[in-house]
Amino acid sequence: MDMVKEKTISVETDINIPIEKVWSYWTEPKHITQWCFASDDWYAPRAENELKVEGKFRTRMAARDGSTGFDFEGIYTKVLRHKAIEYTIADGRKVRITFLNHGTETKVTEFFEAETENSYEAQRGGWQAILNNFKKYCESKQ
Repeated sequence: MDMVKEKTISVETDINIPIEKVWSYWTEPKHITQWCFASDDWYAPRAENELKVEGKFRTRMAARDGSTGFDFEGIYTKVLRHKAIEYTIADGRKVRITFLNHGTETKVTEFFEAETENSYEAQRGGWQAILNNFKKYCESKQ
């Protein structure tokens, strides 16, 4: 397995809907449970989100066959409506998400500190898969 080569990894996507809807789909628990997983054999049975500085979030991600699951959780350190979200994951790593408005299109970019258990490529691939799932969900709502 390749060792993590860089401390920060980024993933991004362009979504063909306005930023107001992208923001809602990203932050509201009823939407988070519909997209926050990397593949169709996983799902998010529940999500909680207190979107404010020092607010907490938690999303349960689980295998559909019931074999495994985990809580993805953290505390917000910065929230700028329709612009950026920053938080610290429960393991101490930092994440920053930016939202750029381009009329009827929105660019979402995530920057996250790498962990040391998995390769850079595996981490980037997993986070990109979730972001791709988010894009698919957003665009399916139109």
